[in-house]
Amino acid sequence: MFVRLLWFFVLVPLAAGCAAFPASPGPARPFPQHAFYPGQRIRPGGYSQGELDDHVRAFYDEWKQRYLKEAGSDEAGRPLWRIIHSLQKPDETVSEGMGYGMMIVAYMAGYDPDARKIFDGLFRYAQAHPSDIDPRLMGWVQPPDPAGNDSAFDGDADIAYALLLADRQWGSGGAIDYAAAARKRLAAIAESTIGPDSRLPMLGDWVVPQGSAEDDIRYNQYTPRTSDFMPAHFRSFREFGGDPLWDGVEAAIERAVSDLEAGYSPQTGLMPDFAEPAGSEQGFPLKPAGPNFLEGPHDGDYYYNAGRYPWRASTAVLLYGDDFWRQRMDKLSHWAESATGGDPLRLNAGYYLDGSPIEGQDYFTTFFASPLATAAMTQPDQQAWLDALYEAVHDRHEDCYEDSVTLINLLLLSNNYWAP
Repeated sequence: MFVRLLWFFVLVPLAAGCAAFPASPGPARPFPQHAFYPGQRIRPGGYSQGELDDHVRAFYDEWKQRYLKEAGSDEAGRPLWRIIHSLQKPDETVSEGMGYGMMIVAYMAGYDPDARKIFDGLFRYAQAHPSDIDPRLMGWVQPPDPAGNDSAFDGDADIAYALLLADRQWGSGGAIDYAAAARKRLAAIAESTIGPDSRLPMLGDWVVPQGSAEDDIRYNQYTPRTSDFMPAHFRSFREFGGDPLWDGVEAAIERAVSDLEAGYSPQTGLMPDFAEPAGSEQGFPLKPAGPNFLEGPHDGDYYYNAGRYPWRASTAVLLYGDDFWRQRMDKLSHWAESATGGDPLRLNAGYYLDGSPIEGQDYFTTFFASPLATAAMTQPDQQAWLDALYEAVHDRHEDCYEDSVTLINLLLLSNNYWAP
């Protein structure tokens, strides 16, 4: 079936590796790209490729108008840009949003004539707001938290990935050496936010790998956020720098997911927002974190962090044909279709790992739906489910977090997301 479906793609091979290219007057991979995904089985039906591209363009225009803001100039007089945290907190910016924004703008180069200028302004803003602990990383919130401003893993990982995209798009011979900046940030991520023994992504550079008395050893190298499991990113990091560390990180997150799924979500494949060691000592296996572990009562449930997990996992299936993550998405995506009777508007905004809906969360949001649409692309028998999900998300706007996640997934859904 997959072979018969390939006719509707313009086959643009994925680049392997990420060497620096000379600066060019325009983007090397302008939007739209129509990339071939080795692990794709279906695509959104009912629309032509041109219409899918137009949906992305329209969503991007709205996203840019709502969330991209000028942020003054640096000491050299070069413009800075930032992504607002939310419509309710327009004066606040978080590193997570900056990572999303830099990725989005790099992918939209060619459609947006100002993409490179904006990208450079976003990156310079990130550089101008370093973590108090490892200044090679970004402080997670601006204005800074008076109690201390440290890093968050996902923001810096997405910023690093965006720098690889920029190197592919524009080369590294201009005002910013994107490849050198990526190497510097990846070194910081590896040294300050990857567990030296666990090889798991840590929550940020504030985590002491062996734990500390100040946090009762609760946060350590075995207490990850599952939405930080980014196998496609880690594959690109490995290809770019040749560092075998990233092979170990991939192996570690696969072990963590296998443990959590086997022990706590064998029927659903759902992941908790956070995990911690199942025993009294640090180490594998992991279990879902307890309530109020870091953010709230649903830290051990499929909630507003783990909702990104299907997007991160299915990207590895689509771009690399990875069978481990395909099996994970097979279980999770079919559970989601069954749990809703095929109606995305019945998706709850959060679930316990056994698939029971969290009470008081009975409303629809694109945040949970758009990653599930990308997951459905990896399954040959879910065309109706994919189409329903796509209809529910492609022109619906909510707030910055939801819309940024949805826009990145629309890039995937339209075959306009590519690996650097």
